[in-house]
Amino acid sequence: MTAFTLLLFAALAQAQIAYHEPYRPQFHFSPKQNWTNDPNGPVYFEGEYHLFFQYNPFGDQWGHMSWGHAVSPDLLHWKELPVALPEENGVMIFTGSTVIDQSNSSGFCRGAKPCMVAIYTGHTPKTNTKPALQTQNLAFSNDRGRTWTKYAKNPVLNLNMSDFRDPDVFWSEQGKRWIMAVSLPDEHQVRFYGSADLKNWERLSEFGPEGSTTGQWECPNLVQLPVDGNPRNTRWVLKVGLNPGGIQGGSGEQYFIGRFDGTRFVNDNAAAVSLWSDYGKDCYCALTFNGLPASRKPVVVGWMSNWQYARNLPTHPWRGQMTAPRELGLTTFPDGIRLVQSPIASINALHDKRIVWNAKGVEIPSQVFTLTAAVELGQSKEAGWKLLERDGSYTKVGYDAARQELFVDRSHSGVVEFSKDFPGRTAAPLPHASGPLQIQILVDRNSVEVFAGGGRAALTNLVFPGPDAFHAEFYSDGTAKPSNVQIWTLRSVW
Repeated sequence: MTAFTLLLFAALAQAQIAYHEPYRPQFHFSPKQNWTNDPNGPVYFEGEYHLFFQYNPFGDQWGHMSWGHAVSPDLLHWKELPVALPEENGVMIFTGSTVIDQSNSSGFCRGAKPCMVAIYTGHTPKTNTKPALQTQNLAFSNDRGRTWTKYAKNPVLNLNMSDFRDPDVFWSEQGKRWIMAVSLPDEHQVRFYGSADLKNWERLSEFGPEGSTTGQWECPNLVQLPVDGNPRNTRWVLKVGLNPGGIQGGSGEQYFIGRFDGTRFVNDNAAAVSLWSDYGKDCYCALTFNGLPASRKPVVVGWMSNWQYARNLPTHPWRGQMTAPRELGLTTFPDGIRLVQSPIASINALHDKRIVWNAKGVEIPSQVFTLTAAVELGQSKEAGWKLLERDGSYTKVGYDAARQELFVDRSHSGVVEFSKDFPGRTAAPLPHASGPLQIQILVDRNSVEVFAGGGRAALTNLVFPGPDAFHAEFYSDGTAKPSNVQIWTLRSVW
């Protein structure tokens, strides 16, 4: 056998293993190898969804931050492309936005065609003689994001600050200008800027401190949503990452509901009110896609991890992944208008085998599945599911009627010892007066995402079960029982 033949067999074997390693998610995006964290600049353009992401091209730990890049026709089947924006001259490429410049306001577009413009934070690490520096910068592409050119006159916004980052940029029809929401992390503020050309920015206003201020504010995202599906009644949602200081510990995200007039954001709620977009441990820096068709609901994707233990996750050769894409809305509840979210419906197109529910429990011949059900609580104080169960290890998804909360307990979920902050119980407040509780669960090898209460409660948590943990059963301390249980295994998108 020749050396060439051996190399060919090795390459084919590696190709078969890739995306099928232990714990590799099968319908969530993860890079083929190396470290990833925040999603960056998600955008839709000419039939493609673009996902950029914080990426280390050289290893599976944080460092050398660059923008990785993947494209998809449907938000599920992703093709990873070469690094879009690499670290260069000692300047890392931190989180930011991508916009479609339809009218060539920037002057970067060739001919009469629109082009893609990335607005990102450039991070220059501190030295023995200088503090760190974070500035806002531009890059552009005229070939649908395949190649990028950094603006020769970067930075376009420099406050000479060490912490000034994560620009969220969009076109405001109301103001007929570009709007940037960018974080002042240590001040617990989001600052708003306006620009006609993406190059010259005018300071407009600040929001904050409000809500929770126990950690640095990062990754702002401002989006307008209809209330109760009524396009004539809208509010703006300003989402802000908090690290540390998340409600479940480590990194987490709060949101504010209010009005934005193209210059200033005003919170509808009292300044002390903290609302949380996800009550699990593992959803951070979630950003909405720019450029979506007007008929499409806003879609958000987040980083599925937590800064408390991200560097220690037991995965190889990649470390880090994204949440399932989710559609956003606003719904009026007795205590006010609240954010609701649900997984994109096209996940159902991955249905493979339907598992018939048995009241005594079932073996699900895959660790990649969805479960939906209605739960009649009766007189039960607690009821729910034990999933990914085998030999005393399981992940519990349940409802605590006394506390009026939905919870996920991963204390006994399998591999948990890599961090003291990993095992534990996370819970979302979920008032429930009567009738069945509707619940939707997505399981993808190393993650459990739970949605209930019309999307008001969302919990995202990583788990690392044993390879043969296929059992699922319903439990209750009273008369609770599930109905209309639908379990489907899912085909891999790889």
